[in-house]
Amino acid sequence: MANANKIRRPVPKQARPVQDEGRPAARQETRRPARDVVLSVSHLTKKYGPNVIVEDFNLQVHAGEAVALTGRNGAGKSTVLRCIVGADRPTEGTVEVLGTRMNETNADIRRTVATVIDDLDFFPDLSVVEHLDLLARAHGLDEADALVDEVLEEVQLVPQSGQLPGTLSSGQRRRLALATAFVRPRKLLILDEPEQRLDTEGIAWLGRRLRSELDEGLAIVMASHEPSLVEALGCRIVELGGPRG
Repeated sequence: MANANKIRRPVPKQARPVQDEGRPAARQETRRPARDVVLSVSHLTKKYGPNVIVEDFNLQVHAGEAVALTGRNGAGKSTVLRCIVGADRPTEGTVEVLGTRMNETNADIRRTVATVIDDLDFFPDLSVVEHLDLLARAHGLDEADALVDEVLEEVQLVPQSGQLPGTLSSGQRRRLALATAFVRPRKLLILDEPEQRLDTEGIAWLGRRLRSELDEGLAIVMASHEPSLVEALGCRIVELGGPRG
């Protein structure tokens, strides 16, 4: 009988040596000095026809800093995040990442920014592990298999590694979406309510994981309705529909 706790890749591979310490590949990049400005948003305005969703929004985020966007529903939190990552084009204003104007097709930007802002559209014919393997290899990471194995363990999807995403529960799909951010190079994480569909234990794990990202010098911008997560990261709170920072 197959072991349910074994990572299931479609083609058997030669056993890889286990590393005793340290994260492989994506965790080994040289980090910039702790106070470098990673993200700069200047006078961002987004309109849909006559409706102004976000007006004159400004934000700077430094390496090792977490920012939580708060505000009532409809205040524009998700819109700001989508403009930051290039999924939506601002009506006015600019977004720069490490001094480079945001362009989601720019290879340097794609190596810098990791996002979980929507329910991802996974390839229907690729298994969980194949999705993560593909993403890690597409970014040219060394020891991609070892990194993917580690992340699968961390998000507790090893038993589901051979399944298609469509067969996962909503909570498992959310953990898979988070895993896609952890198997790629990154200096900036953009997350829209990352706690969605996670239980209490999952939210506590996410707080620890994101805290470790900050300790390694990454910058995080997220929208969240989970006070314990915001507190765990020591977030600077920026309220939309109220004072902006």
